[in-house]
Amino acid sequence: MADLDDRSPLSASVAAADPPTAAEKGRTAWARALLAAHPVLEGHAELPPSAGPEEFPTAGTAEVGARFWSLLVDPDEGVIGTLRRIDAARSLVAARPESLCLARTTAEIARARRSGRVAAVLGPVGWTALGGSGATLRAYRALGVRAVNLTRFDRFAREAVREMNRVGLAVDLSGADLDTVRRALAATRAPALLTRAAPEDLPDDVLRLLGGNGAVCMVPVAGDPHATADVLDRVRARAGPHAVGLSRALSPGLGYVPLFAELLRRGWSAPELVGLAHANVTRALRETEYLARRRRARPAAA
Repeated sequence: MADLDDRSPLSASVAAADPPTAAEKGRTAWARALLAAHPVLEGHAELPPSAGPEEFPTAGTAEVGARFWSLLVDPDEGVIGTLRRIDAARSLVAARPESLCLARTTAEIARARRSGRVAAVLGPVGWTALGGSGATLRAYRALGVRAVNLTRFDRFAREAVREMNRVGLAVDLSGADLDTVRRALAATRAPALLTRAAPEDLPDDVLRLLGGNGAVCMVPVAGDPHATADVLDRVRARAGPHAVGLSRALSPGLGYVPLFAELLRRGWSAPELVGLAHANVTRALRETEYLARRRRARPAAA
């Protein structure tokens, strides 16, 4: 793919005062081709405020193949507010069958990608929306939710993590304090996610713990590909190449090509970039599903 010609204009962030070199053109073309074959699984997307089909954002570019749709609500909205958001998300997907597909499993994510549609992955649900009940967890999972945002660790959290492992819900540790992250990683038997990772807040020892768990830090992509690449380099060095993912592009018009071209320049391999795009998160979700199948026969928590 490195020999492909780049026939599209370079992104404004890649263009410089001097004409791009042949090597830069080659990396850009290579990055574009890789993303066309392996579109990004984004960790965070917001539903429109009114959640009406007419306000649904563009399904995505060719660089995006799947998205986690946030179900986080204000604490006072609780379970009812979360159920309304789930209903709105499912209605929105149903209104766009030509471009969207509700994905409850990794097999359905792959099927959506093969059909040229964007997979809508429901989650994470907020911690306050659990109502202190394992039954709520199971109801969310039955509705297609794939992740719950655990932001504190207490007795119920310990029980909830076990139940999440049993039913196939990923533990999302975005925004959790370091003690909660450490305790949750010690409790879960499935890989954790950070769908809105802030690696600058994570010390090296916690990144190593995340790597050991098989977790994935989904990093937001800033307008400066060099700055984002610096963050990803640190996560890759401390947690491992299997622990990196992408949350979302903070400058959607820029896309992911400049970042991938920069990572190519820094020596990232093709398998590492495929992992960054989607394979690492897919692997974590698949392992969560596998663990749930193994534990399916176990009795449910109260």
